[in-house]
Amino acid sequence: MFCQIPFLKLKKTFQNPSFFKALLLGNFVLIPLLVWVLINIFPVTIVISVGVLLVLLTPCIDYVIVFTFLGKGDSQSVLASTPLLFIIQMLLLPLFLWIFLGREVINIIQITPFVKSFIYLIIIPFILSVLTQTASKANNKIGNTIMDFSSWLPVPFMALTFFVVTASQISSLYNNPEPILTVIPIYIAFAICAPFIGMLSSKIFKVNLYGTRAIAFSTSTRNSLVVLPLALSLPSPDNQLVGVVIVTQTIVEILFELIYIKIIPYIIRR
Repeated sequence: MFCQIPFLKLKKTFQNPSFFKALLLGNFVLIPLLVWVLINIFPVTIVISVGVLLVLLTPCIDYVIVFTFLGKGDSQSVLASTPLLFIIQMLLLPLFLWIFLGREVINIIQITPFVKSFIYLIIIPFILSVLTQTASKANNKIGNTIMDFSSWLPVPFMALTFFVVTASQISSLYNNPEPILTVIPIYIAFAICAPFIGMLSSKIFKVNLYGTRAIAFSTSTRNSLVVLPLALSLPSPDNQLVGVVIVTQTIVEILFELIYIKIIPYIIRR
């Protein structure tokens, strides 16, 4: 996926400051406020809260691009924003957990999984993609081949990842249905409200039509495939429960994404 991010043209991409300001306001100010309201309306245990917060406070950096494209939004700007979104969410997530749940939960969140995820998911792909794009720009045959080959990889690999992650947790979902029943109302309420958060943020910064659609998808789509390994690194048996909570959100979200790609272009139009 990182080979498709135009790192060598980031200066040109960031010439649209209103989009990125709206993206940051929506994902890191307004969405946390919405999550705070929801967990107070639908109170859950602290362990379940960890899972809910991990997934709802982290904007998606992968399949949101595909759904934004299907929903006729500015998928290129979303694509370019993924490194920025990931870095900011990794920096803010511990702070958000502290604000929402206090010292007790911070004691069980270990820094190592976050650092490893950052290295494996951002630093290494970033370096490799910049090297590949540089080689491609210089008309290097290997660089061009890799760029052409990688252009079709994101969608099938995202689908495969989602399948593997869900399959790995399906037995836990079946054996422990109670957490599902407690968090589904939160996830449904979030899925209904989140697109309007994106629209509000876009209106504040006067983002254009396609950018507004993209921000609506970004505020509505969460980073479950990245935070699940972090959840599973928590002490046992809490890690399995938190994992179930996160996978449940993914399932609810995918169902709503199928609605979003039809509804968001209809609601956000000229």
